[in-house]
Amino acid sequence: MTKYQESSISNSASKGCGCLLLLMGLVVIGAIALPSFLVSGCQGCKSKTREAKQYVGSMNKAQQAVFIEKSAFDTSVNALGLGIKTETPHFKYSIRATKKAAFNYAVSKQKDLKSYVGGVFLVPAKNFDPNAAKEEITTTSILCETDSPGTIKPAEPTYENGKIACGKGTTQVTR
Repeated sequence: MTKYQESSISNSASKGCGCLLLLMGLVVIGAIALPSFLVSGCQGCKSKTREAKQYVGSMNKAQQAVFIEKSAFDTSVNALGLGIKTETPHFKYSIRATKKAAFNYAVSKQKDLKSYVGGVFLVPAKNFDPNAAKEEITTTSILCETDSPGTIKPAEPTYENGKIACGKGTTQVTR
């Protein structure tokens, strides 16, 4: 065998190894990435639930602002003036208000999406500011997500003994 033939054989062998290594690398990357696709189950769900979290969070903040202005909570989504539709392809939005709290809902219309509920509560300002007057009140809020997907309205959060908590079957997302 001549030197030229040996060089030609070794070059083609190294090119074949390069392709094989590249292919193996892609398989490894695929094996690492695949579980995240499988675990989430619904790739579009994240953007859909992001909508619900954002809307309910905005409704919570708007309720706090409305209470400062009117000394009462709004009873409808439209009254908040946020431009939020009461229904989108994925969720139905609604409000239940009392004299001491407002509950803002994003109830899933699809069995594979979780629902959300926000709560805004009137609390003694002393809970947050020791220098506040005894009769002064303020608001605090919470955002909860159902533990399981489904189309059922989530349990309301509660305010007891100076603490807010998510209702049964829900978990706190943010305060």
